[in-house]
Amino acid sequence: MIGPGPRATLPPVSLFKAASTVSLFTLASRVTGLVRDLLMAAIFGATALTDAFNVAFRIPNLFRRLFGEGAVSQAFVPTLAHARERDGDEATHRLVDSVATILVWVLLATCVAGVVASPLLVTALASGLRKDPHSFDAAVLMTRWMFPYIGFMSLVAMAAGVLNTWKRFAIPAATPVLLNLSMIAAAWFGAPWFGRIGIEPIYAMAGGVMLGGLLQLVVQVLALRRIGFLPRVGLSWQRLKAAWTDPGTREVGRMMAPALLGVGVAQISLMINTQIASWLTPGSVTWLGYADRLMEFPTAMLGVALGVVLMPQLARARASQDTERYSAMLDWGLRLVVLLAVPSSVALLVFNEPLVATLFHYGAFRDSDVHQVALALAGYGAGLLGLVAIKVLAPGFYANQDTRTPVKIAVLVLVVTQLLNIALVPMLRHAGLALSIGLGALLNAGLLLAGLLRRGSYKPLPGWGMFALQVIAGSALLAVFLMWGASSFPWTAMRGEALHRAGLMALMLVGAGGIYFIALAAAGVRLRQFLTH
Repeated sequence: MIGPGPRATLPPVSLFKAASTVSLFTLASRVTGLVRDLLMAAIFGATALTDAFNVAFRIPNLFRRLFGEGAVSQAFVPTLAHARERDGDEATHRLVDSVATILVWVLLATCVAGVVASPLLVTALASGLRKDPHSFDAAVLMTRWMFPYIGFMSLVAMAAGVLNTWKRFAIPAATPVLLNLSMIAAAWFGAPWFGRIGIEPIYAMAGGVMLGGLLQLVVQVLALRRIGFLPRVGLSWQRLKAAWTDPGTREVGRMMAPALLGVGVAQISLMINTQIASWLTPGSVTWLGYADRLMEFPTAMLGVALGVVLMPQLARARASQDTERYSAMLDWGLRLVVLLAVPSSVALLVFNEPLVATLFHYGAFRDSDVHQVALALAGYGAGLLGLVAIKVLAPGFYANQDTRTPVKIAVLVLVVTQLLNIALVPMLRHAGLALSIGLGALLNAGLLLAGLLRRGSYKPLPGWGMFALQVIAGSALLAVFLMWGASSFPWTAMRGEALHRAGLMALMLVGAGGIYFIALAAAGVRLRQFLTH
């Protein structure tokens, strides 16, 4: 059994309900995102032009993560939760107004600069595209079209931070579906229309991205108005100065500098990997992109969902000096991560090619593309436990208003990851890039955990040793079943039998889930203690 009783591993039940809500909507987002990727793979395949789109889409996403994940998730949300706990809603609304004012002005300047500097940005991220001038020019043009997406999504991230602090988790988790639906419409209707009028069809996807960003912002604005927290953005110089001198804004700024550095380090690693991939076989950027999309299912449904729910709750526990609840929430989150991430990692390592073939092997997507994406997916899968655990461990520092420690760890991991690239890429090509990220994530999570344990912020509850053995035993049985399934059926050869292959995949996944959870139950794991207090 795990621990002394049902209460040993659990924070209040509302956390599980909130995480389940976020996971459900995240699942909807990832399913529609998968449909988007399937459609793009069938229509465009994996070519130099799809590499150009992926590079162009990645550039605004890099900056979005800087402003959204750096400024908002790691600095704004903890400060907001502390302000609400200490000062009440009126003072918190003033903080939201001030931060929104500064963010809007910064985003305007960034978007203008980004549109002008697009050729330099594309060169910095993927200079290998210059081997094909048409692809390079396409990447520059699409970057210019999509750069304002940064503004939309950074404001969406801020709105989501407010809504999550007010425990309105559903809308921030659901709105990414709008981006996917917009891109699906662009691929299904826009690309053929562009082709008929003599425009490169891939350009339609840039329009879909912009429409999706705008729709997400509109929905979030309406949600903020509903709870009475729509920011009053100052457009005058006087309002901007007043916002900058606000004590709450200064606190966000103090925390934001190391947060931006931490996220920036992660983005530098991504830029280096994209740069390397752009010099490998054409299609390498796209292969890594599709593998990354599949990785988003477990990382987002579990890691992001838990991080979103835990961040404001951990911050409130810290603000109220409830160290026992703070530690218990971390313990519950980490047990749930191990319970679900370990078997998911096993599946990605031993069952990757059947998954990729079933999902992407249609239209212009070739047999060789299936194999190359599967190799990258295995590399990412090796580090899945770390990638997910980071989403739980890092909020443990941010909630304590410590953004510096994760930054120091991120810098070290960046160096290690690039050393791994030097060793792995010559042998494994693009799969080596994925494996270096996976191994770096494991190191990152291990160092974050060690830091929380060393300072006494996290005190593991009893039962971890037995729980780990139970999960390993269940995962071993799962691996045997999936290896049998991968070798017993011609997944790639069933290209012309899409429904038969999809049905077989569904049976395999149901069987895999049944084997794993029945094995856990037989080993004594009481799953109900993850659901109820």
